[in-house]
Amino acid sequence: MSNQLNNIQLNKRAAKISLFAGVIIFITKFSAFLVTDSTAIFSDAAESVINIVAAAVALYSIIISSKPADKDHPYGHGKIEYFSAGFEGLLIALAGLVIIYSGISKIIVGAEPTKLGIGILLLGVSSLANMALSVYIKRVGEKTNSLTLIADAKHIMADVYTSFGIIVGLGVVIVTDIPIFDPIIAIIVAVNILFTGYNLVRESVGGLMNEVDSETMGIISDKIISIRKPEWIDIHELRFWQSANNTFVDFHLVLPYYFTIKEAHKSDDLVLSEMGKLLPGSQVKIHLDYCDFDLCKYCEFADCKERKEELSEKSEWNQNRITGIGIRKLNGLQEP
Repeated sequence: MSNQLNNIQLNKRAAKISLFAGVIIFITKFSAFLVTDSTAIFSDAAESVINIVAAAVALYSIIISSKPADKDHPYGHGKIEYFSAGFEGLLIALAGLVIIYSGISKIIVGAEPTKLGIGILLLGVSSLANMALSVYIKRVGEKTNSLTLIADAKHIMADVYTSFGIIVGLGVVIVTDIPIFDPIIAIIVAVNILFTGYNLVRESVGGLMNEVDSETMGIISDKIISIRKPEWIDIHELRFWQSANNTFVDFHLVLPYYFTIKEAHKSDDLVLSEMGKLLPGSQVKIHLDYCDFDLCKYCEFADCKERKEELSEKSEWNQNRITGIGIRKLNGLQEP
């Protein structure tokens, strides 16, 4: 519990830093626009406004998601992080569209940026600050498993790419003395921003739909397989879903039919302990099934005194196996 509270504090502090830094960086970029009248720099400054809004939403999301489960939200409030990530993705995409619109407008009416050297200097400073901020936010997000912070870090890094692209474009304008390169470079960078926004929205929808994360499923499956006990005759229908820092896992476990509740709970306690070490904040629900004599030939529990048939069929466990329908249905056996 103390570790979870510490993660919440880390998330809140990171979100506050992101919001404060976003304001400072916006002021820097807008100052660069006022000096240069560059369309590309204006587009970059406009994206920074969205960064500020996104950081505020991220902070609100973290505050809400950190609330404990209650009567109306028995699984907690963590799902709001997916809404936050999706919202950030939409904002990023919106920023890309604004930049494209501004670039096309300037191509039509003509671009006449001035004092680009000062603009490049200010953009360079703000970009380095943004890059450091993105690395910090991402590191905290990965440590605390916060989708909101990871999305915020991606958003900030997209802003870095924008700024660097614009710096290159302004450099080309200075070297060639062809002003139209300014909006053209801005449009090219905006296309990349659109893809970043799409990926964030896609990830958000996947989380809200409880789409399976194959990497996490592999980690959970490997752990369960590694701690398998001889009396665990079968595991099937392994599933999980995530909400903020919490991972909810459930599966069916087949044990000898004569086990007492106390004996069955030993397996339950082992899984809870091991999953807690693997995924802090995880909650595991095990549906206990009992065996019948049709499963004797698959059973590796050597101490069984009720066995009617010797072990003759190897029941190999792998991810596909334990996430599937179970050994009974797999072999056309009836439920007891």
